[in-house]
Amino acid sequence: MREDGIPAITIDHIASRSGVSTATIYKHWPCKAAIIAEAFGRDTAKAVTLPDTGRPIDDLVTYAADLLTYYTSSEGALFGQLLATCATEPQAAPYFHEFFLTPRRAALEPCWERAAEAGLTRPGVDAATATDILMGPLAFRLLSGHGSLAPDEVRKLVEYALHGLLVPGTHRGS
Repeated sequence: MREDGIPAITIDHIASRSGVSTATIYKHWPCKAAIIAEAFGRDTAKAVTLPDTGRPIDDLVTYAADLLTYYTSSEGALFGQLLATCATEPQAAPYFHEFFLTPRRAALEPCWERAAEAGLTRPGVDAATATDILMGPLAFRLLSGHGSLAPDEVRKLVEYALHGLLVPGTHRGS
């Protein structure tokens, strides 16, 4: 994956490098994007872990910054290619969800729950919604290339997601 990029990978190449037949590959995965999603998901889980400092909000901000730092590294740069590939190979989506998306979301859940237990979150906002709001803008910026992904910028985006864009006490329609 890292040597040639995702577009250059073929099932024949994977089979050759792994020493198995293409039939064996297809027995376990429906397409190359499924294999890549599984491999990249496992690599990301090893490379980026959620800190537990006892300060859940700081941990969320740090995790987001660490994740985006990884995605912009030479090893993590496959993230954008993987998303694009999954869009063109829909049978890979379940693998992307299982091996990439679900573990990232699961990593954030206990941290969000600690923040909720400490009374730091808005009542009723679950971890899944919080993850979408925290990570969605970062993924969009990463894929579109329209803004900086420097750690300070990532931290700022996460802080805005956590604390809102409006002045406290601002009322609707004002």
